Amino acid sequence: MSGTGEALDQGGPHTWRRLWWWSRRRSAALDITLAVLSAAECGLEGVAFAGDAGVPVALGVALGVVVGSTLLVRRRWPIAVVLVSVAVTPAEMGFLLAVVGLYTLAASEVPRRITAVLAGMSVVATLIITMLSFHQDMESDGWDPPVWVAPLVSSLMALGVTAPPVLLGLYVGARRRLVESLRERADGLERELSLLAERAEERAEWARNEERTRIAREMHDVVAHRVSLMVVHAAALQAVALKDPEKASKNAALVGDMGRQALTELRTMLGVLRSHDVPAGGAGSAGPGAAGASAPLASVAAAASVAADEAAGGPCLAEVEALVGQSRTAGMVVELSVEGDERSYAPRVEQTAYRVVQEALTNVHKHAPGARTRVRLARRSAEVAVLVENGPSERGAADAGLPSGGNGLLGMKERVATLGGGFVSGPTDAGGFRVSAVIPDRVAAPGGV
Repeated sequence: MSGTGEALDQGGPHTWRRLWWWSRRRSAALDITLAVLSAAECGLEGVAFAGDAGVPVALGVALGVVVGSTLLVRRRWPIAVVLVSVAVTPAEMGFLLAVVGLYTLAASEVPRRITAVLAGMSVVATLIITMLSFHQDMESDGWDPPVWVAPLVSSLMALGVTAPPVLLGLYVGARRRLVESLRERADGLERELSLLAERAEERAEWARNEERTRIAREMHDVVAHRVSLMVVHAAALQAVALKDPEKASKNAALVGDMGRQALTELRTMLGVLRSHDVPAGGAGSAGPGAAGASAPLASVAAAASVAADEAAGGPCLAEVEALVGQSRTAGMVVELSVEGDERSYAPRVEQTAYRVVQEALTNVHKHAPGARTRVRLARRSAEVAVLVENGPSERGAADAGLPSGGNGLLGMKERVATLGGGFVSGPTDAGGFRVSAVIPDRVAAPGGV
């Protein structure tokens, strides 16, 4: 039932439905009114019927009242109401009963073939009774009309009484079913839209979390390696400041270079992020909140990735040797071996391989100072394999005191998994640590061999 019907049924709608068959009180009021009018009409017509049939007037009136009152159940048993109206047609009573009964039958969910049969019975009954009454009236008046007059008048009266309520009922029933169908579709669409909104909110929240993770990973990759080298050089500078001023000066220069490079990369990344925060309509078209809401999350992630990967020329496999050289300058013993012919890969593949080596060397500086490290890079036809393995930390090596957030290995694994590669890390039997990754080159770079 609609909300309007529920509002009208306040004060015990469930009890009302259990006792009666009406869904709304106004429907009950209408049916009771029609039943009273029909009972009054049939009761008055029962007086004439009693005179013609030779029965007591009280019996004729009582019969008319009972027959007219059947409209009270027209919604529950429309077929029975029509059958009663057809049955009392010879008594020439129940005009309102016949009209309302046929309308209710046509508007109900009764099969159309049953409606057609009952409407046909009503037409035939009305036609026969009208024709007989017409002949009786003409004989009593002494008028002898042509043969075709009685059938024509009777047919017109029968159709006039039966057709309009049936057609109106068919129209109302079809319209009611259409409205119910449209309401059901609207409710279904509302539920679907609600589900879509919930799913969109979930996807947006997931996307926000993903982009936060990606941005954090990019900033970690950009800053952590160089800052770790700066801390290592600073520790070496402190150790040799008084003993070897020349080496201390060299380490101080390296610290300064590392700091400037880290600041440059960080400034580049933040600059790209800031440029993606400006809406397309210009900086003055909306406030800061609108700008943040209008900037797609994917563009923020892309900005972070572009800033991290393209800073300082963009990391690639050709720069792995320079990366290893920085660790050697910091005092780490690193062995680099490159297998396979030199070839070009997709930029993301080379950048990911570079970041894996970079993060693995950073972890050696943090957790195994003074350990011997081996870096192996294998260039293959359809993939790049990277292996970074270090031995146990030397006993005499001083700990640089670098903090660890535990995000390095996770970030490497996410980078490699994004490209469909495999990543494995874990301790070795010799007490060291091993990081290995195989990155497929699904999208070959232009000009690749």
